[in-house]
Order: sequence, then structure tokens, then C-alpha cells
Amino acid sequence: MAAIKPNLQQASFQQFVTLLEQALLTQQLQKLILSKYQGAETALQRLEISPVLLKGVWQLKFLYQYKTNHITKNLTVTEAQPVILCLLEHDFLQANLQSENQTVQLSQSKKGRFLLNAKKITNQADASKPATPAVNAHNRQKQRFVEQTRPFLTALGITDQQQQIIPAMSNKWKQINKFIEILANAVKETGLATREQLHVADFGSGKAYLTFAMHDYFNHSLGLAVNVTGVELRQHLVDLCNQTASNLQLAGIQFEQGDVKHFKARGINVMVALHACDTATDYALHMGIRTGAEIIMCSPCCHKQIRPQVQLPAVLAPMLQHGIHLGQEAEMLTDSLRALLLEANGYDTKVFEFISLEHTSKNKMILAVRRAKPKDNTAVLQQIQALKLFYGIQEHCLEQLLLESAAG
Repeated sequence: MAAIKPNLQQASFQQFVTLLEQALLTQQLQKLILSKYQGAETALQRLEISPVLLKGVWQLKFLYQYKTNHITKNLTVTEAQPVILCLLEHDFLQANLQSENQTVQLSQSKKGRFLLNAKKITNQADASKPATPAVNAHNRQKQRFVEQTRPFLTALGITDQQQQIIPAMSNKWKQINKFIEILANAVKETGLATREQLHVADFGSGKAYLTFAMHDYFNHSLGLAVNVTGVELRQHLVDLCNQTASNLQLAGIQFEQGDVKHFKARGINVMVALHACDTATDYALHMGIRTGAEIIMCSPCCHKQIRPQVQLPAVLAPMLQHGIHLGQEAEMLTDSLRALLLEANGYDTKVFEFISLEHTSKNKMILAVRRAKPKDNTAVLQQIQALKLFYGIQEHCLEQLLLESAAG
């Protein structure tokens, strides 16, 4: 293995490079994240490097994370080393290395000084035994709601040709299973499993990991006739996903270019919108309510509408004068009103922590299941108005959309 030879002579930088070399040489690297980008590509935000097993060869997956899309490149260790060194020297101010036995952070000050912070991982079950490389972690078997042998997982890069989980995609694999577990419980509650035909809509489907998983769950696991539509703004992802569906020869799944505000609903039974930004979540919830969807699953993001409207009650002013607290309060208020509005429109609603989605810290989910029998919503409507009055809220997007629908 060719050694990485840094041009910079600072001891902290050299020590980090040595630790990185060791992690690569022993195949103990789990993840390397480069952040605080200062290079020429203004849209690039960070780079995540993780091991991947391709045709039996331990390689490194480079995931370049841009504001609107991600680009993946796979390199051998020999190819990757000079690339990583160059990026550390010139483009990124911070690096976080995670291996089997330690975590290491390298940060660079504005004056170019490197600082190193290393922590040993001491909670291993048996420190006397050699650590198992992260690339073999997929050998541990757990109960899953998605069969690991399903072809769509290989087509989407979750599993390799031997149908083993690719280590770098283990978090996505967990997310898919958790999502299907939540969906399966909701399906039991609504009785959708007895339907002859179902329509599922996934807004902001992206690379469609969950879209394909839902199609597989309804079609393969439950044996139901299902029509799944993935709606995505980025045309290249629409084309990519349609090609994947064609390659897999799947019937009943298609992808369209568009967004939730302009999509024409066609009798949706299950409406999904994960990470719909700001009021896009409200438009998605409104569409689910308007079309009478039995199941609505949303993961809200970027709570911008309510925050400027919040008027601080005197007793809370000392607490909410801090921006981070005000943001958290506005987020909780926004989603609480959404949940109550769903309750007022015939749904039993839960707001809970969902498994963290890849590349984001947003992990809240709003799950709404339509009630079989209506109930009086007077108390819920009073709660909505009381909250709005307390915080001085004049307008909530979902409430306004529902009022417009009722008037129209």
C-alpha cells in the first residue's frame, strides 16, 4: 500500500494521516466525513467516504453531497489516498474519522493551524479479540420486514451481487425496514390488505429507495395489485428510477416529474412525503386529506412559515429569546397544529421520532390513519384556536388550504 506523504508538516496533520493509513491498511475504516468545504464548487457541502465491497474487493465509496443532488464515485484504496490528502490540504477545513476502535477529528483554523481530537472506543465486547472489519458487519442477521434477497435492493445498490448488504448502505437498509414496519402496522389498522386495488403516491421520491420498497411490500409481501407513483422535481432522477423499474420488469410503478403543489390526485390510498420543505408538507397533508387517503406519512422539514409569526408570551420571552429555542418551539408548534388539523379531519395521528434518514438530522414523522368512524371534533378545533391565540399565529398553511377547499 502506497503511503500518504503530506506536504504539510504540522504534527496534528501528520498524526491524522497516520491514523487514516492504519484504518485503511487494516480495513477498520467505517466512515470518513470531510466538511466545511472552501473549494471552488459552491454547491458542494461535504464528502462522505465509506468502505464498499465490489466484486470481492474492499474499496472506498466517495459520496459528494451537493445542495440539490449527490454524486457517488468508487475508488480503490490506492487511488483514494492521494485524493483524500489533496482534499484535506486544500478544500476541507474539518475531517471526522471513525474506525473500529476510535474516532478522530481534525480541524483547521482560519490561520491554517491543525487541531486533533482523538477518542478511543472502549466498549468493545472483547478487546482481546481482533476487531472485525466494518465491511463484514452485514453478516449479522436480524429480523427484517424486507427480504434481503429482493432484486430491487441490488438494483438500488443496497445489496451486492451476492445479495449481501453493502456496508456503506447499512443505514439506508435500516431505514427501509423501519419505514416498512411502520407502514405494515398502519395497513393492519386500516384493513388496506383486503383491497383489490391500491394507489400509493410518494412525493419527493428522490432515488426511490422507499418507493420501490413500498411497491415490493404491497405487491410481493401482501400479493396485492398496487399502483405506485413516485413524484420528483429532478428529471434525471425520474428518468433513472423509471429505467430501474423497467430493468426489473416491474408492473405498477412509475415516476413523474412534478411536485406536490401541482400533482393531480387520483384516488390515493397511501400518501407519503418525506422531507417536504416548509409548507410543501402542508400541501402534502392537504392532498392526503382531500383525496381521503387511509394512510398519510410525512416527515416535515424546514419550519419557516410559523416562526416569523410567533409573538412571545411574556412568561416565555426569557427562554425564547435564544434563536435555537425559538426555532425548536416554532417547529413543535407547527407540527402540533398539523397533527391537530389531521385529528379534526378524521384521522388518528401520531408524531414520533423516526430512524434518522440518510444525510439529514431530520427524523420526525407524522403518521395519520383515517378513522373508521367519525367523532366530534369540537374540542380539537378549540385546541387549535387556543394555541394560535397563545402564540399570536395569524395563518397556518394547512389550515388555510383546508378552509379554501371547504369554501370551494
